[in-house]
Amino acid sequence: MSKTKWRSVDGIVLLNKPIGLSSNQALQRVRRLYRAAKAGHTGALDPLATGMLPLCLGEATKFSQFLLDADKRYVTCIQLGKRTTTGDREGEILTNEAIPTLTDAQLELVLDCFRGEIEQIPPMYSALKHEGKPLYEYARQGIVIERKRRRVTIADLTLLSRTEDTLTLDIQCTKGTYIRTIGEDIGEALGCGAHLHSLYRVSTAGYSPDRMLTLEEFERIAEQGEAELDAYLMTMDTAVEHLNRVELLAEDTREMLFGRSVSNLTSFPDGSLVRLYDQNTQRFLGLGVLKDTIIRPHRLVNTSELANV
Repeated sequence: MSKTKWRSVDGIVLLNKPIGLSSNQALQRVRRLYRAAKAGHTGALDPLATGMLPLCLGEATKFSQFLLDADKRYVTCIQLGKRTTTGDREGEILTNEAIPTLTDAQLELVLDCFRGEIEQIPPMYSALKHEGKPLYEYARQGIVIERKRRRVTIADLTLLSRTEDTLTLDIQCTKGTYIRTIGEDIGEALGCGAHLHSLYRVSTAGYSPDRMLTLEEFERIAEQGEAELDAYLMTMDTAVEHLNRVELLAEDTREMLFGRSVSNLTSFPDGSLVRLYDQNTQRFLGLGVLKDTIIRPHRLVNTSELANV
């Protein structure tokens, strides 16, 4: 088998992650198709979960943290009446209890407790690390680690449908929210227990689901050549579109790319991050931070060809 010849390719693609693959396994499949020298994903999805997984290639990896920190939207199906060892359908059933009969209005009163700012205890079956090891490794050994409560915000929680023993919810939340824990906690609030039957991430950072491609679609496009694949790359500045934009004159662009501060002519708040662009080429340069009367380089992309202009 020939060794892969990696190439420099920069941008973001949206993978519709299939069930059964870890986020890293899915990332490596797409990375090999692009032959990208550098790549990273932006927020792990469990093998059970499907849906949007933004993948950063090349210089875009410098901005992956902004996607990790971004709000997310999920559609999840919760199985009522059964608690499992893992909080999802892959675990062993611990209890099997009767499900209370509730009107829609009564159910909404329960769901309302999970809207707005709430506290969660991260599940043992999670990638959260303790002393360098993910919690799920301890859980598999039967070891329970004490976890601190964390505050998260549920911006929206909508009941899409219900059956006698399931609830399907549309949830918009801040980073670090464990949907599995929401499912289990709703089960406890109803007095019957529950676990996650399915989880689909609809969106991250407001990216449209219409831009997602499956692994099979990526593979079919790759057969047409790398130019066709590259056409599906989104520019890396889409990861930081929420930041204010600043355009630099040619002289300031050169100064910035050499790591030197330039004059701040903006009225944006002191200390804020801004997106930097070269005014002539509209090329994205990276991020700067405002400090009094200057803009300091914060995280710049590799634009050596511009620096030599």
